[in-house]
Amino acid sequence: MSRFGFSNTAPKPEPVETPKDDASTPAAPKPAPPPPASDTKAFDQLDAKLRIHAKLIDELDLSALDKLDDETMRRRVRGIVSEIIKKEEMALSAAEEASFADAVMDEMTGLGPIEPLLKDDSIADILINGYNQVYVERHGKLQLAPVRFADNDHLLRIVQRIVAAVGRRVDESQPLVDARLLDGSRVNAAVLPIAIDGPLVSIRKFSKSPLTMDKLVGFGAIPEPVAKFILGAVKCRASTVISGGTGSGKTTLLNALSAAINEDERLITIEDAAELQLQQPHVARMETRPPNIEGKGEIRQRELVKNALRMRPDRVILGEVRSEEAFDMLQAMNTGHEGSMATIHANNPRDALTRLEQMVMMGGMKISETAIRGQIASAVNFIVQATRLSDGSRKVVSISEVTGMEGAVVQLQEIFRFERTGTTDEGKVQGHFAATGLRPKFLDEMERRGVHMPEGMFDPSTRY
Repeated sequence: MSRFGFSNTAPKPEPVETPKDDASTPAAPKPAPPPPASDTKAFDQLDAKLRIHAKLIDELDLSALDKLDDETMRRRVRGIVSEIIKKEEMALSAAEEASFADAVMDEMTGLGPIEPLLKDDSIADILINGYNQVYVERHGKLQLAPVRFADNDHLLRIVQRIVAAVGRRVDESQPLVDARLLDGSRVNAAVLPIAIDGPLVSIRKFSKSPLTMDKLVGFGAIPEPVAKFILGAVKCRASTVISGGTGSGKTTLLNALSAAINEDERLITIEDAAELQLQQPHVARMETRPPNIEGKGEIRQRELVKNALRMRPDRVILGEVRSEEAFDMLQAMNTGHEGSMATIHANNPRDALTRLEQMVMMGGMKISETAIRGQIASAVNFIVQATRLSDGSRKVVSISEVTGMEGAVVQLQEIFRFERTGTTDEGKVQGHFAATGLRPKFLDEMERRGVHMPEGMFDPSTRY
């Protein structure tokens, strides 16, 4: 129980001269900068790895190989790679040879050059800008990675392998795709004609062990008393919206907050690409479906939310509200599914309310603005704002309560906020959490349900 109580470098393409009399002809892409000297060895082995991969295809009985388990297949591949390395007279130590064989194996059955990056737990994001430029995010900072693909066709083959595994496709007729890896990591890819200089791929990795609220407190993302309060509110079925920008940790926070939900509740999750990692035993997961090659068969989040309400949920959890499904989510929160949760892209809690209102309007419902705001005010209890700061750290910077309507305006009161006080010479953001002095209206409901908060928690003179 937690303390909260619940190769050689591939040849560069020949430069194409842009005709002066045709302004519509695109200029040739600029060549990528040369890799750092320290990465040269890794780059130099790429062509050799692909060449050995081609020889393996000739020498292996692929139909028989499919019937082998991973370990037996790896031993077979290592044996053949060892023989080819000797014939090629490549100067590799035993450890380098084993690593090289693993890389060839990754090329055959995995995701090629980025497979080691996927296994590195310190990496949160992998960002591929064409075949010869791969960035990774470590500890909130972007770094150029010492990996590359042979060419854009090589990269495109890896992308096709990813999307085919989840029954999706990407090509010139449908150049954008959202998918996921087997471990739940989220993938977005764009190819020609959308991506001009080669496929663009973004992979958002997810930890094999989900971050708990204990860990977030340890990282300094949220102080313990604030975490205890919001967990107590979720336990008492407060409907909560988590707001923030891209990469601010909204989904991580949603996973952590879900730990406060009782295990005897039935949860239904709805996402574009399945990435939530809820720990409760009774979780039903649904995922949207894109249209087929004929443009038919699309299933949007709105249809899934409507269907979820017929599946006897205690709570409905949306990975992200993006469009007209916002109306159905509010309806769910107002009709016996209190405690439902969702994430939304917004810069602050007030903007989150405005975006919810706009998304309801996107559905073409003939409802007045005042009626929409009334729905929001009665459905949502708390808005938790997450932010990625300039030093790369992710923090909860505000917890605000929706208290009702005053005239035609939804009333919002901030309960806790992160106050930034400065920045160190190393660029690390300094600051503290503080209560605003306002007592939450939902606190009475928490008390009635047996969740008690300590005295003085909302004292504005207290710093966390």
